[in-house]
Amino acid sequence: MKVLIITYYWPPAGGSGVQRWLKFVKYLQESDIEPVVYTVDNVNYPKEDNTLINEIPKNIEILKQPIWEPTDVLFWKKNKPQKSGISNASNGGVLSFIRGNFFIPDPKVFWVKSSVKYLQKYLDANKIDTIISTGPPHSMHLIAQKLHKKNRIKWLADFRDPWADLYYNKDFKQLSFAKNINRKLETKVLQNADCVLTVSNSLKYEFAKKASRVEVITNGFDDEVLTSNTVVLDSGFSISYIGLLPKQSNPKVLFKVLKELCLQDEGFKNALKLNFIGDISDEVKEEISTNNLLKNTEFIGYVTHKEAIEYQKKAQVLLLLIPNVEKSKGILTGKLFEYLTAKRPILAIGPEDGDLSEIVKETNSGVVVDFNNEAKLSSEILKLYDQYKKGSLLVASKNIERYHRKELTKELALIIKSLHS
Repeated sequence: MKVLIITYYWPPAGGSGVQRWLKFVKYLQESDIEPVVYTVDNVNYPKEDNTLINEIPKNIEILKQPIWEPTDVLFWKKNKPQKSGISNASNGGVLSFIRGNFFIPDPKVFWVKSSVKYLQKYLDANKIDTIISTGPPHSMHLIAQKLHKKNRIKWLADFRDPWADLYYNKDFKQLSFAKNINRKLETKVLQNADCVLTVSNSLKYEFAKKASRVEVITNGFDDEVLTSNTVVLDSGFSISYIGLLPKQSNPKVLFKVLKELCLQDEGFKNALKLNFIGDISDEVKEEISTNNLLKNTEFIGYVTHKEAIEYQKKAQVLLLLIPNVEKSKGILTGKLFEYLTAKRPILAIGPEDGDLSEIVKETNSGVVVDFNNEAKLSSEILKLYDQYKKGSLLVASKNIERYHRKELTKELALIIKSLHS
């Protein structure tokens, strides 16, 4: 069986968007499914990690076509933001307004027509059993939809995030016509795909209102996070965040609580170390400064995936932040699953009744505190600090094997094959 995977993010792209389908492709052949990947050729990714190229199976076919993006002219990409990043990209200004109202569903829409033409020639000459599209960017689904309609090939549409309800859409100041177009495009994809795949049960519930079949396969972890190298924990009471941190996830309550704890206890203040590894929003940095925590904070910047794993393993506490937006219950960040394997306590700020909370409880890996629960957050941090002082800051996580990428790919293979049964 042969599948065509349409994805914008592919090595050397860095960040979380590339991981899901890179790992699926890595293991699909073990289930007798041959992946063919279609991706961009000349793209200027916001973040790059060339080490991920080594994970691409050597024997798979990769199709590439150039892409023209208006963001190369209008937005941050013009400056090759390998260092400055994209956490401040959707700043609500004029360029964000243009992005949200004139490039629908996203600036990659200009790649749709040429991609359909190119892939149709490929389909005419090669047998493909299933077309798979993954978004965001959700323009990838528009490519698959046209090919699905013309060729009557089974289609699986993978939503790593919502479409019309994507959490940063508000920053684009979309007018009613743009919102309506996005909603209609999303509805067509949900209704026409043979199967919709997504990453959380809450998203499944939303998509199932329009789609006839929705399946859930979460993100996960892979072998590189299971290395048995000796880990030396940070000497201070480190609370580390690894990954992109946009303003929607700015943990104001955390900084307020930490400021108060520092004022109350000089020992806590001297031991506290905040580590931010990745692309961090300016608004987050301003909040840290406002709460007099700069001396306790280190901004590492963007690192490779391998280096990110090292930072996860040596942290005393791992910080996980869910965007404080509408429908946040369904947001499951990919880093959660790698955090699980680090065997360090997870301190998460997000909905206490969301998908994240269920997994944290199931795996006994930490605690989730609601966005505005200052008292509980303070109490949980003091518990962690007390354990740190006693040298007993450990976590006995369990039930994490099911989130290995190999196991998740087996689930994907069953879904793909079921489309033809």
